Amino acid sequence: MLDANLKTQLKGYLANIKQPIELVASADESPKSREMLALLAEIAELSESVDVVRTDDDQRRPSFLIRRKGTDIGVRFAGIPMGHEFTSLVLALLQVGGHPSKLAQEVIEQVQALDGDYQFESYFSLTCQNCPDVVQALNLMSVLNPRIRHVAIEGGAFQNEVEARQIMSVPAIYLNGEPFGQGRMNVEQILAKLDTGASARAAEKIAAKEPFEVLVVGGGPAGAAAAIYAARKGIRTGIAAERFGGQVLDTMAIENFISVKHTEGPQLATALEQHVADYEVDVMNLQKATKLVPAKTVGGLHEVTLESGATLKARTVILSTGARWRQMNVPGEDAYRNKGVTYCPHCDGPLFKGKRVAVIGGGNSGVEAAIDLAGIVAHVTLIEFDRDLRADAVLQRKLASLPNVKVITSALTTEVKGDGEKVTSLTYKDRNHDTVHEIELEGIFVQIGLVPNTEWMKDAVALSNRGEIEVDHRGETSQPGIFAAGDCTTVPYKQIVIAMGEGSKASLAAFDYLIRLPAETEIAEAA
Repeated sequence: MLDANLKTQLKGYLANIKQPIELVASADESPKSREMLALLAEIAELSESVDVVRTDDDQRRPSFLIRRKGTDIGVRFAGIPMGHEFTSLVLALLQVGGHPSKLAQEVIEQVQALDGDYQFESYFSLTCQNCPDVVQALNLMSVLNPRIRHVAIEGGAFQNEVEARQIMSVPAIYLNGEPFGQGRMNVEQILAKLDTGASARAAEKIAAKEPFEVLVVGGGPAGAAAAIYAARKGIRTGIAAERFGGQVLDTMAIENFISVKHTEGPQLATALEQHVADYEVDVMNLQKATKLVPAKTVGGLHEVTLESGATLKARTVILSTGARWRQMNVPGEDAYRNKGVTYCPHCDGPLFKGKRVAVIGGGNSGVEAAIDLAGIVAHVTLIEFDRDLRADAVLQRKLASLPNVKVITSALTTEVKGDGEKVTSLTYKDRNHDTVHEIELEGIFVQIGLVPNTEWMKDAVALSNRGEIEVDHRGETSQPGIFAAGDCTTVPYKQIVIAMGEGSKASLAAFDYLIRLPAETEIAEAA
């Protein structure tokens, strides 16, 4: 299963195992089981610290337990963790084998201090770029705390189980048999749900912080660039982010980031976080901003209130809050989110194998989604509001060549219908004839663009009629000392490389603003 290059890399990683481990396999006579056994044998051949044992004692087959010999420390994979999950497999081998993680010591101690028994199950697909974060977080937690157990389950290998639990979006997390979480989560986010006092303790620490010279709000490409440029100037810099990486975390292939021929969103987000960590930046992750109060005088302190109740103060603020997927805003959409309505074809597409789905949106993202899904599902209906598709011609030609795709233009989606548990159909209005039609299906993939994350600042800075922060050529907003960059602004062309440039520019502009301020004593007297 592993090519020569991958074996060489894996052998190098396995040299870091400090305590011997065993791969305890449960298999049957299926092709998938044979494939799993072959993979485990190849892994064991690469290290003297790894043995394979077959017990066939687990109800899920194929599955295997990675266990530290002589202990009950281990993690289990049900299915074959290849694709995006191969990294999760490698990390599990190393961590069960005693190789230390890079998790902050205070977070490690918080995991170890959890009191209670926790049996986690997470469902993933091999094409999901969001799933590895969940799998790796829960695996690491189960290594750090023996009262935590985790099974990572490949949905495609256990389709009956997925259908029985009506899982229509991954990653899906269950705790002690009950739904726990949906979507990307890291260790800190999982801890926040388990340890109810964690948020209050974090808020208390944040509230005690001294004012920043530059406070960046948002941790995507623009925010990361802004923080790095500010820190390089030697000024006190902080960054508060709801989730570090932002929208990039939900991006699959990136092939237009100049000098990097190909990467994927989560990899780029990790690189951004590591680069920021090289500088003296106070990173406050999992912190959602809810209010912005501009300074009353030029050079005074701006205030940013967080969802936790804590308030941060700064001489300058750079807003880089990015954007999120636009919703259809029709009846039934919210009720059936993750029950058939989804926004990530790469993550959730495999769960709809052999089923009927619709894609809403005829731009590049919508047409690309329809093309990808056509190779998995039984039938795709693409619905576009305008009379023509807006995607690139090459994508439209590819779409037209697919036999199981139907395109409907001049159509307005009006309602998502279901049986209370899952999507069963959608209705749309033919804009040419003003007639309403219904399509029976099991899944709806919404791909209609982005909405800026700016609702909470509408009374603080000037926004366009689309909700974007109005900025000038220097990234300055309508308020002195407050700057903005990235997808949340009026700057056209929402691209990663543009966001980085705009973040850098806004940071330089903020520094220029700071060095031209009068002395702090003069500011205090003016206030």
